[in-house]
Amino acid sequence: MLFAAILLDELGLPMPAVPFLLAAGALVAKHELNPFVAIAAALIACFIADTTWFYLGRYGGNRVLRLLCRITLEPDSCVRRTRSIFERYGMKAVLVAKFMPGLSAVVPPMAGSSKVSFVRYFSFDVIGSSLYVGSYMVLGGLFSNQLETLLDALAGLGKSAFAIVGVLAAVYVALKYFQRQRLLRELRIARISVDELRKKQQAGERLAILDLRSRSELDKDPSMISGAFHMTLDEVENRHAEIPRDRDIVLYCSCPNEETSARVAWLLRRKGIERVRPLLGGIDAWRERNFPMDQSTAQVEQA
Repeated sequence: MLFAAILLDELGLPMPAVPFLLAAGALVAKHELNPFVAIAAALIACFIADTTWFYLGRYGGNRVLRLLCRITLEPDSCVRRTRSIFERYGMKAVLVAKFMPGLSAVVPPMAGSSKVSFVRYFSFDVIGSSLYVGSYMVLGGLFSNQLETLLDALAGLGKSAFAIVGVLAAVYVALKYFQRQRLLRELRIARISVDELRKKQQAGERLAILDLRSRSELDKDPSMISGAFHMTLDEVENRHAEIPRDRDIVLYCSCPNEETSARVAWLLRRKGIERVRPLLGGIDAWRERNFPMDQSTAQVEQA
């Protein structure tokens, strides 16, 4: 059960592994579970999942990250946070990823896509996984009596305990889903298609096109939509004064559901910039239509 729970959790499925690690630690403390077997089962599960994601990232690149964008409860924000952490700390991010909800399945493919060697990644993963497994099992051992009391109380509830846990989990997932859908729905009417944007460009309309991809994405793929300028999501808060107010602002990113663009659009509207439109399909949709691309530039077009 410990192996299966951790494997499913590390593969990105909604299976909480921490309670199983705590329970394993409590059983080890009471001499009801072999510690070497428990640790080995947990670590092997981590290594299988992490190696799978690493090589998917190595050979799948952005396609794998877009897949994660689609299946996670907090798609773009999760991937964006991971990019930011990975850019700032490099391979050190592997050491702490498992302690940060939502990042564990995203860091391995990101490391793979960065072309770091597997030996280097695996050495960090061994340390990070050992810290993760060991920390929670030690906590489970230290609080084994309290955990036993809690489990006895849950057992006293019988099937009602499983029902309560199931309802709470369902409510959490539903709230996250509806929160995401509400955000996208608010800006769905304002979205602009790549064909419509291209027609506006050809007609000579004055536009400000804002590329919101991370620095690492831009380094790997410096091509941008023709006429666009670049700001990261973190820079928008401090540099929004550079964005002109007298024209339509078109925002795009590289995630499939435009959630990053939608969040920035909401932020800019709070700053008094009303004419904001996320680009439907982002840069991938533009590239698929073979529309003109430029090399990256960090300056706002003021002409």
